[in-house]
Parts: sequence; structure tokens; C-alpha cells
Amino acid sequence: MELEVPVLRAAGGFGRARRLLAAASWLPCVALGLALGSEPLLTALPAHHCRPDPALLPPTLRALSGPALLDASVPRLGPARAWSSCLLLRYPEPTPRARPNGTRSCTRGWHYALPAAGLLRSPVTQWNLVCEDGWKVPLEQTSHLLGWLLGCVILGMGCDRFGRRIVFLASLVLATGLGAGEALAASFPALLALRLLHGGALAGASLSLYVARLELCDPPHRLTFSMGASLFSVAGTLLLPGLALLAQDWRLLQGLSALATGLLLLFWGFPTLFPESPCWLLATGQLAQARKILWHFAEASGVDPENTSEDESSLAAGNAPARRRVAWLLEERHHPHTCTVSCPLISIELDMLSAGSPQPQHYWVLELWHTRITWRNGLILGFSSLVGGGIRASFLQRLVPREPAFYGPYFLGAGLEVAATIFLLLTVDRWGRRLVLLLGTLVMGLMSLLLLSGAQYLPGWTVLSLSVLGLLASQAVSTLSSLFAAEIFPTVIRGAGLGLVLGAGFLGQAATPLADMHGRRGFFLQHVVFASFAILALLCVLLLPESRGRGLPQSLQDADRLRRSPLLRGRPRQDLLPLLPPSHCRSQPLLVQEG
Repeated sequence: MELEVPVLRAAGGFGRARRLLAAASWLPCVALGLALGSEPLLTALPAHHCRPDPALLPPTLRALSGPALLDASVPRLGPARAWSSCLLLRYPEPTPRARPNGTRSCTRGWHYALPAAGLLRSPVTQWNLVCEDGWKVPLEQTSHLLGWLLGCVILGMGCDRFGRRIVFLASLVLATGLGAGEALAASFPALLALRLLHGGALAGASLSLYVARLELCDPPHRLTFSMGASLFSVAGTLLLPGLALLAQDWRLLQGLSALATGLLLLFWGFPTLFPESPCWLLATGQLAQARKILWHFAEASGVDPENTSEDESSLAAGNAPARRRVAWLLEERHHPHTCTVSCPLISIELDMLSAGSPQPQHYWVLELWHTRITWRNGLILGFSSLVGGGIRASFLQRLVPREPAFYGPYFLGAGLEVAATIFLLLTVDRWGRRLVLLLGTLVMGLMSLLLLSGAQYLPGWTVLSLSVLGLLASQAVSTLSSLFAAEIFPTVIRGAGLGLVLGAGFLGQAATPLADMHGRRGFFLQHVVFASFAILALLCVLLLPESRGRGLPQSLQDADRLRRSPLLRGRPRQDLLPLLPPSHCRSQPLLVQEG
């Protein structure tokens, strides 16, 4: 990692070019937020009841119409005397004064209270995914989350093998085509398969964009630009209900979402707006491509890439053979009669990098198991992401009965995501990643335990406040786990490592629709399990290193130098030994890698 820093500094550092590219990467998050937020709208369940069937009524009642026909056909249930959603009244053999003696299932379909979530037509109403077929809605939700999980894992490995830009463009092509295919789906099984694949493509685009943005930023600006992207994603989520009110048909809504991703492909397909990550090129030894991109960064930032007078001292960071080789290059440059090639500073710095391994090298995520510390850090962050995604349903269950409409929970979730993002923006660089993650996990676990043990004894406003605070903490834990993971995984496997952590979060979210498929039987046990996991995650977070203000690790060896440091102290000059013993001992202690 020490050798890449002078190269990026020679290219202008985090200058004007890299700032503009990092800020431009916020705009695709709006379109990706539109696609991600479409799931609640497509699966929103409207109020419904059976359509009356006059053929099942006694002869004297068949001439009824309007509310009278509804009263004679559909039973009323519960204290509120609401219409039954799935039953019709059963009458005995037709007699002039027959009275109902039971119920039966619907025979002529359902009547829906529309619009639902702004849509006059949705997959639920088109294929009648209610009553006996109601289990198909959580199946579709699980399928979509499974697609995100697989996309994060598979395309995350693709980011490390083929590059961030290639995976981003390929994911946009797939997302555009699959989104258009969803709008033309002729049956529910076809929609189910397309939603699975579409989720994977969107995951690949989001992951590659996240990693590329992070690698563009220097340590002081990583948090700001990452949280800015989260806010733009929420903006897309907030725009979606308005778009649904305009479209009023789920097929048109999906077509507009596919059009948005297609526009991203049209503009961000140009290398000027989305170049390959120079950090990844340098870490994998692709120096020819890195030289072109860094040269462009230097020129766009107003830095003379051929000026060596300012940064020649930075060459002292290299090893002795590289310094001797660079000294020869500098000597040749200062003697133009004998120098036959141009020797700008960027080329000199890249020559230092190429001295060790001239051939490109790629790594697979399985090589994590050969590391001493990195795999444990990744496992802890994946576990915290799993808990943050899975425990969210425990808090939402306390809110949904109090607000049965669609818009209340939808906008509350988006507002809490904004609040969590702003909280992280204000605290993470001040207190450190580990301390804020520890605080969020503590609040999340405490709120869950309070609701689990005393919800029936607490006032309604207290239960509501605890649920909102728990949702806020779970959202902060999920967001910070992703940023933390991206900072501690090395560049050579950052895509795959972050994909595993994000995939764990989607796996936790999938627990809710899986419980809904069984009529929420076992939901209490699920709440108990995730509350216990939150307490366990609280202990595990203490084992993590602190990545605030440090440069991104480039190699597996760099990542292993990130060790546990004191919790309530500033950035130490030297790390302490890890709480967990390494798998095999080294003869010399490793120092903290300062950014």
C-alpha cells in the first residue's frame, strides 16, 4: 500500500477530477433507488372481499344488488364487522326463507379497493395473489431478495476478476433487459424468475458503483461521498410513489424503471464518467491502463504530470532496487541527450510498482482463509449485517398494525434511513467506525429485548418510540457495516468481501417473507433469535480494528496489518495485539497501517 500512495499523489491526489467523478456517481443511485423501492409497491395488498355470486343465493335473494347483495353474500367478521376477505356465505338447499348455515371459498374472484399504493393494477390484483394464493406474495419477495444476495456474491467476485467498470456496465445491460421483461411478463412464474434475475443485476450495479466510488476517495472524504450516495438512493425511493400515481399500472412502472437504468447505461457507459478504478488496476498489476487513467486525472486536476520537483522525495518509500532504478530514470531525464523516452513522475512511480510483480495478478475470495485477521473481521461484519437486516421486521411488526395504510410505513422507513445516514455522517468520522457500530448494535439489541419482554405492559406511545428507535439503529448498523467492510477488505478482493457482507444483510431480510409464507407462525421465535444475535454481535464488534483515517489496504498482507486498537482513544501510532489469537504465529509484530 505504501507504493500506491505516491502514484495517486502524483496524479493530483483527490483533486478536481476525482471529486467530480465521485459526485457524479451519486446520480445513478437515484435510478437504483427507484428499482430497489419498487418491491413494496408491487406486492402491496389492497383491501378486498369476494365478489357476490347470485347463483349461490336462494331465489328470493338473487334479485338484490349493491350493498344488499353484498350483505347477503359476504359474512362480516371481528369486532369491527369488516367484510371477510376470503369467504362467501353458504346457504342450504334453495328455500324461500333460507338462512346461511356456513361459509365457503370465493367462486367469482375478488373485489379490490383501488388504487393500492397508487396503482390501479398490480401483480396482486392481476393474478389474484390473495387467500389461498396469498403465499405467492412472500415467495416473490423472497425470490427478489435471493436475487440480490446471489448478485452481491457472484458479481462481487466478478468485480475483482474483471474490474468495476465491466461489471457495472454488464449489470446495467442485464437490469435494463430484465426490467423490460418484467413489464411484459405473461404469468406469475415468469415474473418470479425475472424478479430473481433482475435483483441480481441491480445488486451487481450497486456493488460495483459503491466500490468504485470508495476507491476514488481519499480517507477524509470516503464517509461523505458514501453517505451522499445513500441520500440519493433514498431520494429515488421517495420519488417512486409519485411515479406510481402517474403510471397507475405496474407494467408501465416497471417499464419506466427499465428506461431509467437504460439512461444510466447511455451516459455512464462512457469511460469519462465511469473509468476503471485506478486502485484496482494498481493492486492487480495492470500498470499500462492505470497510467492512462492517472495521466487523465492529473491533467484534469490541473497538475503537470511531468513535474517531478515537488514529489521526488516521496520515492523514498520504495525499496532499494526500485529506488536505484528510479534514480537511473531521473538521471536519464536530467540528461536529455541520452534519455530516449519520456520519464514523467507518474511513470517513475509506476516503475517502482512494476519492479516486484510485472504480471497482472487476480485473487479469489477463498484466499481469505489464508489470512490471519481479515477473514475474522469480515465474518464479524457479515454477522452484524445479518442481524441488522433480520431484526428490522421485529420493529416493523409493532408499527404496521398501528398504520395499516401503505404510505405511512413506506415514508417512515425512508425517513428513518435519511435520519440514520445523517447520524452516521455526523458521528462516524468524529467517534470512529467501531464505536458507532458498537453503539448502534447496543441500541438495536436493547430495544429488541424491551419489546420482546414488556410490549404488553408498556403504553402504546412507548412501544411506538422503541420500535422507531430500533429501526433507526438497525438501519445505521446495516449501512455502517457495509462501509466498514469496504474499508477493511483489500482492493484485490474488496468486491467479493463486500458482496458477502451485503449478501448476509439480504439473507437477514429474507427471514421476514419466509415467516409470512407460514402465516407468521414462529415469528416470536424469530424475534428471540435475532435479539440474541444482537447481543452476540455486540461482543464481536469489540474485536474489530478501526479504519477511520486510514488508507484502503491493497493486498491481503496490508489488510492483515489492520489490528484491534483501543476503543476510546484517538488513532494510535501502534496497534495492540488482537483479542483472538492468530492461526499461526509470526516472528515480528505487525504495526497499524496509517492512511
